[in-house]
Amino acid sequence: MKSIKIEEYNPSMGILISLEDKEDFVPRNGSINMDIDKILANPSKYLDKDKTYYFYCHQGSRSRRAVQILGVYGYKVVKVTI
Repeated sequence: MKSIKIEEYNPSMGILISLEDKEDFVPRNGSINMDIDKILANPSKYLDKDKTYYFYCHQGSRSRRAVQILGVYGYKVVKVTI
């Protein structure tokens, strides 16, 4: 699993996605907030296999799960630690 620190992220690298609950979401480096269950239930509806996605969450468990599963599906995904 690819992993980087939030300080290493640059918006030109790809799309930064927070998997935190909406009420806990604090934007970082232009991130957007998405629901992990919706993404995993139908990834092709939300993600493009030609783009790279950087996932983070406060504790790291949601982003780890998303990166592991979506990587198996052929998506370009990276876990970001904060």
